[in-house]
Amino acid sequence: MSATMEMPAAGEAAAGGRQFVTFRVQDELFGVPLAEVQEIIRMPELVQVPLSPPSLEGIANLRGAVLPITSLRRVFGTSHAAHDDATRVVVVNPGGTPVGFVVDQMASVITAEAEEIEGAEAMEATVRSDLLRGVVKRTSGMIMLLDPARLAAVEVRAAERRGGTAGLSDGAAEPGERGGTGAATVDEIQLVSFEAAGQEYAFPIDDVQEIVQVPERITRVPQAQPHVVGVMTLRDRLLPLVSLRRMFALPERAEDEHSRIVVVSLGTGAAASVGIVMDTVKEVLRVNRALTDPVPALLASGEEQSEFEAICRLEGGKRLVTILSAARMFRDAALRAAIAAAAETGGQEEVMAEGDEGGRRSTAAGADDEEQFVVFRLAGEEYGVPIDMVQEIVRVPEELTRVPKAAVFMEGVVNLRGTVLPVVDQRRRFALEEAERNDRQRIMVLTIRGVRTGFIVDQVSEVLKIARSAIERAPALSEEQARLIRRVANLEAQKRMILLLDPTHLLEAQEIEALEAL
Repeated sequence: MSATMEMPAAGEAAAGGRQFVTFRVQDELFGVPLAEVQEIIRMPELVQVPLSPPSLEGIANLRGAVLPITSLRRVFGTSHAAHDDATRVVVVNPGGTPVGFVVDQMASVITAEAEEIEGAEAMEATVRSDLLRGVVKRTSGMIMLLDPARLAAVEVRAAERRGGTAGLSDGAAEPGERGGTGAATVDEIQLVSFEAAGQEYAFPIDDVQEIVQVPERITRVPQAQPHVVGVMTLRDRLLPLVSLRRMFALPERAEDEHSRIVVVSLGTGAAASVGIVMDTVKEVLRVNRALTDPVPALLASGEEQSEFEAICRLEGGKRLVTILSAARMFRDAALRAAIAAAAETGGQEEVMAEGDEGGRRSTAAGADDEEQFVVFRLAGEEYGVPIDMVQEIVRVPEELTRVPKAAVFMEGVVNLRGTVLPVVDQRRRFALEEAERNDRQRIMVLTIRGVRTGFIVDQVSEVLKIARSAIERAPALSEEQARLIRRVANLEAQKRMILLLDPTHLLEAQEIEALEAL
């Protein structure tokens, strides 16, 4: 037990007495039954959840489980106080679901005799009597006894009102509600674009398995070809890494927080996937095939240029994007052999260097045990949406056309290749603090019940495959949040929590009707 005090077993109470853990909130002393306290912990790092009750401070990772943490000061409606070294979280487990409550300071474990405990029905106090089981009256003062189950119900009763929704499959949309790559017309191609040394490149989206952040540790491979950076561990398998800058003889540059690894498929067999280090992720584009041209013969004739598939003309030809082919980039047998050797050699070194608690597991999770998400940031937190719901990702234009009498979270409309696209400011939609426009912001284009809508987010960071074993149901903290944020990915090893959205509930029915009218 991660407690801050000696906590005797419940059976050690004197005959006829009951034991309580006591703590202070503001100037009052409270207690909860010792037998109902799971543990007491220091204030952990929190992930903020939008659309949640004001009393919720956030959610945290408790040894692999998602723990909602609520401020008792907020529940009681008292003044706010900053957390300090004395702040603790009392974790209770009513009904098998852990919930944490923030208290100002722990006091002690007491034993109260039956005659000292009175009911709370007639009690007048600053705390609602429906949250109390009773009160311990002593000459030194009064201790209010809280009911953990009723406290937890303050946060979950909205979920109970939803009734049968708990039986729905996690994050699943009804048939016909989802958009996806299949909605593209036959004369369009979908690309994922990136930047290296100031030049823009793209892969067809079918070539891209996922996009991940550059890890803190990359295992270097001795005597490898210059293109090969090393290997990294990606969900229990080794991924060889190749530098695009080195492959194209571009100036070297150290990776930074914007650098990303694009994981592409090379087919079956050894080294079936390879990660390509890029400077930054740009956009997901839908491009009319008429805007793509074959690589000029002068460029295509050289063996070094054979990895180019086409040139894409955007913004009236002012922006040129080179479309790459993973198959052509790595068709050289020597390079493929070097990548395979890097994976094998790097794997031996990494097991020796990391220890890895007995070595890596022999098999990676199968595709059926994973889900793929586009991960984006909003007000410092990470969110994910299923990749097949994302139509494309584009830059935020300098100006959007405002719509009179539109909802407050409507930013306006933009012309997206001849189609009017409504755009929602996702910060406003989640009642978050507004932010000034910047170059990192993007518009994620989703199709919600047949209506294409753009959502402005702070940054699109990666495309990530997440094992289903790391995904669990999000705590139901409010009715709207429970519909929209139904699951959470708890990546314990990376110390990350990603709130997984159900995009079909990003807009209400009447809001979709209003957007259709545009």
